[in-house]
Amino acid sequence: MSKRGGGTEQALALAKGKKIRAAEDVLKQVKALAAELKSNNEAEKTLTELNLPYNCREVVDKDTDEVLSEIEAAIYGVAASIMDGEGFSFDIPSRAKGNQMYVPELDRIVLRDTVSKRPFANTATCRKAAITSRILGLVHELVGKRIHVTKRDLFYTDVKLFEDQGQSDAVLDDLACMLGCTRSSLNVVASEKGVVVGRLSFREDGDFIDCQRMGVGGKAIPPNIDKVSDISSDAAFILLVEKDAAFMRLAEDRFYNTYPCIILTAKGQPDVATRLFLKRLKSSLKIPVLALVDSDPYGLKILSVYMKGSMNMSYDSSNLTTPDIKWLGVRPSDLDRFNIPQQCRLPMSEEDIKTGRRLLEEDFIRANPEWVKELELMLATKVKAEIQALSSFGFQYLTQVYLPLKLQEGDWI
Repeated sequence: MSKRGGGTEQALALAKGKKIRAAEDVLKQVKALAAELKSNNEAEKTLTELNLPYNCREVVDKDTDEVLSEIEAAIYGVAASIMDGEGFSFDIPSRAKGNQMYVPELDRIVLRDTVSKRPFANTATCRKAAITSRILGLVHELVGKRIHVTKRDLFYTDVKLFEDQGQSDAVLDDLACMLGCTRSSLNVVASEKGVVVGRLSFREDGDFIDCQRMGVGGKAIPPNIDKVSDISSDAAFILLVEKDAAFMRLAEDRFYNTYPCIILTAKGQPDVATRLFLKRLKSSLKIPVLALVDSDPYGLKILSVYMKGSMNMSYDSSNLTTPDIKWLGVRPSDLDRFNIPQQCRLPMSEEDIKTGRRLLEEDFIRANPEWVKELELMLATKVKAEIQALSSFGFQYLTQVYLPLKLQEGDWI
């Protein structure tokens, strides 16, 4: 009937007892979801409107003059403290896990407004205070000159002091939180990581970009989202993909031509630019976001960062999160439903199981009963599977059968 690895779409679909209909019919459920989103004109809630019994800290985009004023005010405060005989220290918002919490009304993680001292005259914090002063000076220079650098560039300005990039990166986040501005407002960006392809066009710093003409590799997501304008698309949905391998398959098969969509990936753990870009697309286009991740605890963890925010950047969760992403696959229940071969199902390690159990304890997971059900199934069977397990039925099974069937049936949670 069909050859292994190169069979027709219909033969493979019928083997599962399902028939894939025409593209218009496949997308009916997606379009219904899009219509529901567009009809929901409810404005996104803010922390201020909730009147919570505790204070929280959030940041906003600030222009050059505002950032310069904040930095200069911080330095003036340090100088005044020294003149008053109280010593040299910074007031740094605490980003520790204990200071973060999930707010169901916002459906994301927020940072409570607890501040700690970072004094120079203390052996435990003197080095970090020095790093804070150094980066504050470097950011002042960048913003004043109106130029942008990568986090790696920043690290190489003083390797001896910073020792490793993790330390300079952490202090950069501290400063954004302290100054009340987004990290991008500090003119320091992450290196390009995420890519996008499909039914999308926009201008990047004035240059016209057509993402249908970017080949298999796609267009690198701009590290400075502020330079993106004139976003236009006829896509029915956004497909968020965990891994580069699945992205390449989708791009090479021109999946977006048959099923009009925008496909993007951060190639694993989501970076800030990809999260900002996804939020911008969702806000501008008002179309559903469907996620394709591995059927393992880390796939769900990655998805939760896009939706609820990360612990490291909880202070900027309002700008970085896209709460209403739908989990399309690969879900634990899909393994039996699509008869994934046993040899493609991997045993979960002890660390996998611990991560899964920790996820089950998270408030944002408990808030979604269907997620709980899938995660409990994963832990009960103690097996996981990658998106690539679908290739056991043929290299194009993902694009020709699995995704069309999932879309056709509206099988997302």
